[in-house]
Amino acid sequence: MDSNDYRIRLEDKKEYRAVENLIRESFWNVYRPGCTEHYVIHVLRDDPAFIPELDFVMEKDGRLIGQNMFMKTIIEADDGRVIDVLTMGPIGIIPELKRKGYGKAILDYSLEKAGKMGFGAVLFEGNIDFYGKSGFEYAGNFGIRYHDLPEDADASFFLCKELIPGYLDGVTGVYQTPKGYYVSDEDVDEFDKDFPAKEKLKLPGQIF
Repeated sequence: MDSNDYRIRLEDKKEYRAVENLIRESFWNVYRPGCTEHYVIHVLRDDPAFIPELDFVMEKDGRLIGQNMFMKTIIEADDGRVIDVLTMGPIGIIPELKRKGYGKAILDYSLEKAGKMGFGAVLFEGNIDFYGKSGFEYAGNFGIRYHDLPEDADASFFLCKELIPGYLDGVTGVYQTPKGYYVSDEDVDEFDKDFPAKEKLKLPGQIF
C-alpha cells in the first residue's frame, strides 16, 4: 500500500448512505449472520455524543473504501469522578482491500486527530492482534472495567489507548458504552430493507 494512493477526509452528509453501505459490505456475515453496524452508524450520527470533527472517510481512486468515527463517553471512576474519554467505530474497510494496511492507516490518522483535539484516551471493543499495532493495550492494564461484565469474565476484547500520556494515571473505574450502540434486531431488519438484498449466513468464527 502506497500512502499516496488514498485520501482521508471528513465525511460529508451527502455520503451518509454510501458510507452505510460501505460499512454493511465490510461487516456482512463477519460477526453474525448479516450485520448491525450500518444501522448503528446511522443512529450514532444523531446522538449528542457524536463528534462530527472526528468522522472520517478514506478514498482511493475517487471511491470510498474506509471509514472511522468517534463518540464521547465516560469512565465512572471508583473515587466518584467522571472521566471523559472517547470510544470509536465501527471502523470498516471494503472487503477486497482488507488486510492491506488501509485499516491501520485510517485508524492511526484518526487517533492522531483525536489527540490533537485534546481528548485523553480511547476505549472500545476490538482485537488486540490488530489494534495493538496502533498502541492499544488491554483496558484492564489501566484499571478500567467494562460495564456489566462479571469480574471473572474474559475482558480481552476491551482495549484502551491513552492519547495524552498519563491521562488515566490514578484512575480506576467502569467504562460506559454510549447508548446509541445498542440497537434492536427489529430496527436493523427494517432499516436493511432499503439496501440491496444480501444473504445472511451462519459461518464459523461468528460471535453472535
